[in-house]
Amino acid sequence: MSTPTTPTTSPRRRPSAGRRFARGGWKHLAAIAACVFALFPLVYAFSASLSASGSLLGSNQLFSDLTGANYADLLSDPQNPYLTWFGNSLFVSVSTAAGTVLMGAAAAYAFSRFRFRSRRGGLLALLVIQMFPQLLAFVAIFLLLFAISEVYPVLGLNSRLGLVAVYLGGALGANTFLMYGFFNTIPKDLDEAAELDGASHAQIYWTMILPLVTPILVVVGMLSFIASFSDFLLAQIVLQDPEKYTLAVGLYQFVSVQFGENWGVFTAGAILAAIPVVVLFLFLQRYIVSGLTGGAVKG
Repeated sequence: MSTPTTPTTSPRRRPSAGRRFARGGWKHLAAIAACVFALFPLVYAFSASLSASGSLLGSNQLFSDLTGANYADLLSDPQNPYLTWFGNSLFVSVSTAAGTVLMGAAAAYAFSRFRFRSRRGGLLALLVIQMFPQLLAFVAIFLLLFAISEVYPVLGLNSRLGLVAVYLGGALGANTFLMYGFFNTIPKDLDEAAELDGASHAQIYWTMILPLVTPILVVVGMLSFIASFSDFLLAQIVLQDPEKYTLAVGLYQFVSVQFGENWGVFTAGAILAAIPVVVLFLFLQRYIVSGLTGGAVKG
């Protein structure tokens, strides 16, 4: 009687280096190259902020001479109040982000839940208006604020609230359309069930709908904050008093004078100005993907 033989299994051969590279190893090289490409300008700017030469050409050798004089000059110069500019930027950006979220969410809720005449026309108008370049509106914005400043100086030229109003008007259309798609993903059965329980539209909106659309609210607020925090052209047009400058306008003063550019102090200010944006991204990153992709499920 013959004993059964167990089949012998040959050891699995490890794929060659070329095959592993073809399967997915090239992705690691591409990721490393992208990281180097993205981080090198930041490293170069940080090196320039610590350089004693005060120029960008003297920073070609990274971190060759280290000094904190640029940061000290930045924070102690009475003619260029960096901390005041920083506070102005935070005020304008936070106000713009909060106003954009509140106005955009209210408009998106109305377009998503209510049925009224010219509803589709209004959505199309919001989309078409955003197609025109904002550069075409700079002259009109200046003349409008100049006329308003004669009646309501707090909302006219050289006013931070006037700048916030300009930002809110420019961002309402695109953000409303972005939120509209996300609001459509919320079933209307929730609204009907709440109405049967006696809830008003305001109660449904504030206590039920807004908590469910938190990701898109965070994304819209973050994008509005970053856009207004880094804007230069509109702030340069509206703000004329150095005490009311935002960071983008204020930092330009360090490099706008011919033969008097101080790139060391400029890069030091740019490094410090990047901190709020980086912190905001790190704190809200878990909402970014869901907020940007959630509205694409149902439009």
